[in-house]
Amino acid sequence: MVTTRPAPRAPETRQGGDALPWSRNDGLVAVGAGVMDLLSFTFASLAGQGDVPVAGCVLVVVSALPLLARRRAPVPVLAAVLLLGLGLNLTVPTSLHFGASVVVALYSVVRFTGAPVAATASLAAVAALVDWTKWPRLSPLELVGNALAAIIVIIAGAVMNRWQRDIEANRRLLADRAVAAERRRIARELHDIVAHHITTMQLMAGGARANLARDPEVAREALVELEGSGRMALREMRQLLDVLRAGDEAEDEPTAPQPGIADLERIVAESCRAGLPTALDVRGSERPLPPSVGLTVFRIVQESLTNARKYAGEARAHVRLTYEPDGVAVEVSDDGTGADPGLVRAGTASGSGYGLVGMRERAALHGGTFEAGPLDEAGFRVAARLPLKADAGALR
Repeated sequence: MVTTRPAPRAPETRQGGDALPWSRNDGLVAVGAGVMDLLSFTFASLAGQGDVPVAGCVLVVVSALPLLARRRAPVPVLAAVLLLGLGLNLTVPTSLHFGASVVVALYSVVRFTGAPVAATASLAAVAALVDWTKWPRLSPLELVGNALAAIIVIIAGAVMNRWQRDIEANRRLLADRAVAAERRRIARELHDIVAHHITTMQLMAGGARANLARDPEVAREALVELEGSGRMALREMRQLLDVLRAGDEAEDEPTAPQPGIADLERIVAESCRAGLPTALDVRGSERPLPPSVGLTVFRIVQESLTNARKYAGEARAHVRLTYEPDGVAVEVSDDGTGADPGLVRAGTASGSGYGLVGMRERAALHGGTFEAGPLDEAGFRVAARLPLKADAGALR
């Protein structure tokens, strides 16, 4: 499965079309900090002086404006906020404290700079917000209060940094897992293609050799089929291997679409020509299926017929495709006794067992069910059912 990243959102623009130097979130943070500081200054002025100085209100609002650039220049923003706070204290008698603008500015320094810079900026903020004119009658509680406020901001920024790192690590882990799952899917695709086509080519070559002396025309037709099957195998393998060549330049030649339901008749005809008489039975109201579901059905039929040709011996195969109201079911059975049913059921007869495992995983990928096992009298049966959403049949 190939995952794509969403297209980046276009930057916000002014009326003239130039990109804004800040984001919408930065604007909201600046407005929120300015409103909180303005309310705090208003209540403190009413309680201490009985009125609200207009110049003080203006300076409080202006002190929040540098926060618009807090991501691009966090240290200069903190310095600007502290200087404007000192200007407010010199203009209007008010107490120095960690207001909302100072908290946001210091938090931005912790978030977007290294630990040494953040520590230095925190000490500078604590020192700048102490009224040193009261020395030596400076209250220790004022210094301790500013220090505690700075420590809380530092802890909050550090926790957020750790949380962001964990998110990025989890995102990379999920991406790596998705890549690994995609490569396993490609490996299953390659196994299906190679096993089917090479088995078919082997049987056709054997038939051509057997008829070469007594019936050259039949041998010639088998060789033509052998050549076509080889070309198709190479084409499908090249299409799948292109996925692994990430970073390489794409080929100019367009790739063929993945097989689906419409290719079942072809795969059944190939099975018949390869020496396994096979019948196809389609039941229910035919309708378009999602490409991934069609590919899964095709691969299950392909792998089942390949296994039947390998292990069933002299046998006949039957493929039944059933369109259900809420899903699609496929069943492949044969009446042969060529291999030990126990080995075939376990997927270990003369092979690695990737065939049945791959079919089971394909069905599970779509939330479906999968069954495989010997029949009561003779033969082997593979059955899968894939559920469909209400609107899935409309997909092409």
